[in-house]
Amino acid sequence: MLRAVSAEDADARSHRTGPLASLRLVEFAGIGPAPFAAMLLADMGADIVRIDRPNFRGADPRDVTLRGRPVVAADLKDAAQREDVLRLLQGADALIEGFRPGVMERLGLGPEAVWARNPRLVYGRITGWGQEGPLAAAAGHDINYIALPGALAAIGPRAGVPLPPLNLVGDYGGGALYIAVGVLAGVIEARVSGRGQVVDAAMCDGTASMLSIFFSLKARAQWQEQRGANLLDGGAPFYRTYECADGRYIALGALEPQFYETLCRLAGLDDPLFRERSDRRNWPQLTAEMERVFRLKTRDEWCAILEGSDACFAPVLTMSEAPAHPHLAARETFATIEGVLQPAPAPRFSRTPSAVQSPPAAAPSSLKDLIAAWQRPIGAERGVP
Repeated sequence: MLRAVSAEDADARSHRTGPLASLRLVEFAGIGPAPFAAMLLADMGADIVRIDRPNFRGADPRDVTLRGRPVVAADLKDAAQREDVLRLLQGADALIEGFRPGVMERLGLGPEAVWARNPRLVYGRITGWGQEGPLAAAAGHDINYIALPGALAAIGPRAGVPLPPLNLVGDYGGGALYIAVGVLAGVIEARVSGRGQVVDAAMCDGTASMLSIFFSLKARAQWQEQRGANLLDGGAPFYRTYECADGRYIALGALEPQFYETLCRLAGLDDPLFRERSDRRNWPQLTAEMERVFRLKTRDEWCAILEGSDACFAPVLTMSEAPAHPHLAARETFATIEGVLQPAPAPRFSRTPSAVQSPPAAAPSSLKDLIAAWQRPIGAERGVP
């Protein structure tokens, strides 16, 4: 059963578990991708210290993205407190910051200032537009960063407007995951070369990178720049969602012929036209017929018929429903920690399992104590030689 080490446990930081237990990282407080990336790394055992604003008194215990790491309050404009932060960075492998370009330099915490103390440090910078370019200094949010590279234009109904897919594509997919991978790659290289470097993770770049397969399809003339007209955007009748008799939805992904055959057999899609799915001119008619068929039964009735088969089927669950699904419950994909329901760490490791190392920090930690701890070799607090 997944649990978190209590925030009040004095030995919490000496019991970290996970494949990144040898990594020390400083996170400068921000919103969106930076805290989510730090959460992922902390779940995998990284020893992370979050530098927050001077008025920090404690994290919201419901803010899952702040789990797993202590927080210190520091006024980065104060010379003495800035010096303490630089001393902490002397013991770090990497940092992550998400300010606009130039902010860290103006604070005296830019790459050159940090490398003067710790030349091995990997300097992770996560922004929407990147560290350079005409838009580098402009404000923006996830929806803007996925609009520019072409992702947003491809998402949404055929007859409607483009719809933002929450903030999963820009902030988290194109941002947090790319800064996490980039920082880890930089640390691996620095442990060989002895030299750090800047990792410039722009959400617009990451989003463009995630469009790689679609640029391949477009180059092969297999992708139309019209929403709802392609295999993976809801245009294909066998790869989309359908409403059921109870107003709930199911999701189908029967791309391969053998899976499509299973879907047709189990769902009773026996009209000869269903054998002509490769002709896109038939898609509107097939979609209309499938809409009719799937409205004949409730979502749960379709689950009883299709779930667990090779029809590539799943019910469309809400966040409230998902944790109770038998598959996710069996895998403990979600956990309730100190009364807060939240996703469990991912991915999973067979020998060095990740864990929720602690709940969000209930109070600020002592920066000087953390500096002293990081002056000791990795593992010393656990008795590891």
